[in-house]
This record gives sequence, structure tokens and C-alpha cells, in this order.
Amino acid sequence: MTVTAILLPVLAQVALTFVVLIRLGLARLAAIREGGVARERVAIDETAWPPRARQAGNCFRNQFELPVLFYVLVALALLTRQADGLFVLLSWLFVLSRAAHALVHVTVNDVAWRFAAFAIGAIVLLIMWVIFALAILFAPALP
Repeated sequence: MTVTAILLPVLAQVALTFVVLIRLGLARLAAIREGGVARERVAIDETAWPPRARQAGNCFRNQFELPVLFYVLVALALLTRQADGLFVLLSWLFVLSRAAHALVHVTVNDVAWRFAAFAIGAIVLLIMWVIFALAILFAPALP
């Protein structure tokens, strides 16, 4: 597998994070312009933002939770040369699940849909880690 093929899902996840950040910024700017936000309060308390801005903020924060394990895994798989076609396919499934999760989170915010997208991504990532761990544990020893 090429480095480009391995890193494309990472770049897509990073792009998703920036898209969510832009959505967050727009939601917060709109809230400030509408005058429904006490600037002194939001500086120390997230709950002072209106629901749409909090929703976008929660979604942005989620981009630094489960995806961190994805980033670490990709780096380790590259370093140890354990990324193959299955790894890339699973990487794309993970990123697609994160995109679905983010889309639900910043739109309808249906908890059942959001959880389904989260669970799919978590299971895919767990499978990736298990495959990686097994490959490392059972790799032939270097001389």
C-alpha cells in the first residue's frame, strides 16, 4: 500500500475537523451577533452559549476523542509497515462513520442516529487495533 493511500483517510478526517471548526465559528459568531450571549460568561462557561453553538462545540470536541486513537494507529501502522488494503478500507469506513456522526451532531442531533454512527466507528477502530496488535505480536522477529 502506498503512503498516499494510507494517509488519504487521515487527511479526510483532518478536513472534517476543520469543517466542524468552521461550523462552530459561524454558530458562535451568529450567537454573538444576535446578542444572546454574555461574552464574559462564555469565556469561562460553555453552557452560556445557545444550544446550536453548544451542539457545534460538542461536535468539535468529539473530533479530538476517538479520532486520536485513529491518528496514533495510522502513524504506528506506517512506521511498522502494517498498513495493507484492509487497513485502508477500514480507515475509510472509520472516517465515513465520523462524517456521519458529525453531520447528525450538527443538524438533527438525533441521539440514536448519532450513537449508531459513533458505534460503527468505534467498532471499526477496535477491529483495526486488534488486527494491528495481532500482526505486531505474531510478526517474525528481526535478526
